[in-house]
Amino acid sequence: MLFPTTIAGSLPKPEWLAEPNTLWAPWRSKGDELARAKRDATMLAVKLQEDSGIDIVTEGEQARQHFVHGFLEKVEGIDFAHKVEMGIRKDRYKAMVPQVVAPLTLKGRVHADEARVARSHTTRKLKFTLPGPMTIADTVADSHYGDKVKMAFAFAELLNNEAKALQADGIDVIQFDEPAFNVFMDEVSDWGIRALERAAEGLTCTTAVHICYGYGIKANTDWKQTLGGEWRQYEDIFPAIEKSPIQQVAIECRNSKVPLDLLALLPGKVIQAGVIDVASDTVETAEDVVKVIEAVSKFVPLSNIVATTNCGMAPMRRDIAEAKLAALGAGAKLARERLG
Repeated sequence: MLFPTTIAGSLPKPEWLAEPNTLWAPWRSKGDELARAKRDATMLAVKLQEDSGIDIVTEGEQARQHFVHGFLEKVEGIDFAHKVEMGIRKDRYKAMVPQVVAPLTLKGRVHADEARVARSHTTRKLKFTLPGPMTIADTVADSHYGDKVKMAFAFAELLNNEAKALQADGIDVIQFDEPAFNVFMDEVSDWGIRALERAAEGLTCTTAVHICYGYGIKANTDWKQTLGGEWRQYEDIFPAIEKSPIQQVAIECRNSKVPLDLLALLPGKVIQAGVIDVASDTVETAEDVVKVIEAVSKFVPLSNIVATTNCGMAPMRRDIAEAKLAALGAGAKLARERLG
């Protein structure tokens, strides 16, 4: 099937699970009640995607407060009790982050519960997202390793352990989210790709890396205004990604200033093309989706295009996110009719 659909990963959480329309949303309950609420929200996220015509569904990241910290919570050697303020993504914004204070090890499985709930409630392909090692290393304070690269590879090893376990749970696609790739351009080629490859080592399921310019939050939209008329930063890292065994690359294409001709630098990859803008509350039409797919198809074979969202929709209003899901499904269907 041409243009299978998926989402970057996250969906808004129901109001009964967490405070709506915000990142780092506080949970509404705790203990066993919270565990049940997360399970119910995961099932709902899967059902919403199925109803919208999404072919490769996710668990919506309903059990995670944040895409990085949801992983860190199950890692030994991290001190959440004494957070420090740190600049994230080259000081794009400040955040209170936990500290790495000892050698990193997993406390056990990280995402087994939500992965198994999602897998048991859909027969469609299931994608699971994990934060990439470079992005994690840029989202914690190092008070132990004294070497960002060494710490990133320590995280890569833990990610690899969880990724293999997720594959055993029946996950079809494992996607590593690496927004840091569009900031630390030199480091990507120096060690970022190698760390990503370590995280994906030994996987036989489909692998992907998501490297868009971030959620539709003010810190990101303001930063994008400083990037100029063309976002050619990817020109520096696409050749390195092309040489890696990672099979798919997710990048924002809707209302984006990324020159789509740069996608030709990834001839061996499947492109998850963002056809839904998560930085706008305007709901796309099916025609809007088709136009983006047509534009991408000038540089990517039709058979190598997956239609997706530009980034996660966690901070978005639920009604808008659901309408955008429906537009994604309808647009891909229309594109198949016209271009198939």
